[in-house]
Amino acid sequence: MFTIKERYELGNNINSKVLAFAFGLSAEIERNLISQHTKEAHARRKSEGVILGRKKGSKSKTTKLTGMEEEIRQLLDKKVSYSAIGRILGVHRLTESNYVA
Repeated sequence: MFTIKERYELGNNINSKVLAFAFGLSAEIERNLISQHTKEAHARRKSEGVILGRKKGSKSKTTKLTGMEEEIRQLLDKKVSYSAIGRILGVHRLTESNYVA
C-alpha cells in the first residue's frame, strides 16, 4: 500500500511501522494543539465576559417540519399515526409528535 501524494510504502516491515507511528504521533500532537488553543480561546472569551453558546431555553425558529403544517394536519385528520407520518416525512416519530404538541 502506498500513500497518495508522497508515495510512501506502508507494508509489513519495520520502516512502514516507524512511518505509521510517526504519522500517528504527529496527528495526536496536532489534535492536542487544536484542543489546547480552543480551550484557551474559550477561557479568554469567558474572562472577557462574553456569553458563549445559545441562550438557555431558546430554540431554532425553523425545524425540519417547518412549512409542512398543512400536510401534517391532513394526515392527522385521516388518523395516520405519528410513526407513519414520521416515515412519510422522513423524520423520527418523536420529532413529529414534538412538532405537533
